[in-house]
Amino acid sequence: MLENKATSLPKSSVLDVQPSFSSLLLTRPKVFVQGGWHWLKECIKRPFYAVYLRRLRAKSHQWTTPRHLGMIMDGNRRFARSLGFSSPLEGHHLGADKLHEVLQWCHETDIRVVTAWCFSIENFQRSTQEVEDLLGLFEDKTRKMADEPHVHEKRIRVRFIGRLELLPESLRKEIARVEEATASYDRLQLNIAMAYGGREEIADAVRRHIADRAADGESLDDILEGLDADSITPYLYTSGMPEPDLILRTSGEVRLSGFLLWQSAHSEFYFTDANWPAFREIDFLRALRAYDLRQRRFGR
Repeated sequence: MLENKATSLPKSSVLDVQPSFSSLLLTRPKVFVQGGWHWLKECIKRPFYAVYLRRLRAKSHQWTTPRHLGMIMDGNRRFARSLGFSSPLEGHHLGADKLHEVLQWCHETDIRVVTAWCFSIENFQRSTQEVEDLLGLFEDKTRKMADEPHVHEKRIRVRFIGRLELLPESLRKEIARVEEATASYDRLQLNIAMAYGGREEIADAVRRHIADRAADGESLDDILEGLDADSITPYLYTSGMPEPDLILRTSGEVRLSGFLLWQSAHSEFYFTDANWPAFREIDFLRALRAYDLRQRRFGR
């Protein structure tokens, strides 16, 4: 298993996610002072980024791309702080919009399964206000997703994975609605990991396996004797899907934090310094290029 700390270009341009320079001056003077010089530098660099992006796009059709991409969308709060926003929720709003953009890139590069981690079991330990704000944001985005034209045009099947029973009932209703609305789609599978933890997933899978065998009348000794990895796999949240070929994490953190622990045994990893809302198509294509250059042996 190879971990690769990406040697990235300078961090993603805030031009793609910030308000215009003049509006910052009028409405967010603190952000203007903090970000003005960076904004100017990015203006100078942007034409060179455009040339580089065209080169990557031209070559990308020759690469072997992952069937299943896992994404740890990290750095929303840090990005909000870097722009001087008073609330971390501003960063999460931008992060939600970024997922929409990245799904378009996945569609264009023929990635068929995407699992995106947006809220962990541990995230419930954040302040009550932040958790409530986040869950409210998720509910609003999920409600809109059921009627989002691009979801239906691109035939994106949406599923939520995790301990969904921990979520508010109103959010669970919206989850059920979008899952039902997209159940027949098969062009791209989007798994949204919410109230998710890798250890919890494995524990749930083992528990369900034992419960099913016991319901069939098997003794505990027989259940334990037949227990192996192949017995657990069908009970994972991602049952029936290919294991992730590539797991990508933003924000410079070099760890999985419990994401898809069972499924990632033979995954390739890619870490980039860009915070999630500032993740560019250049960063995405560089991750795919790095994946194409890997020699996957699956432990052999």
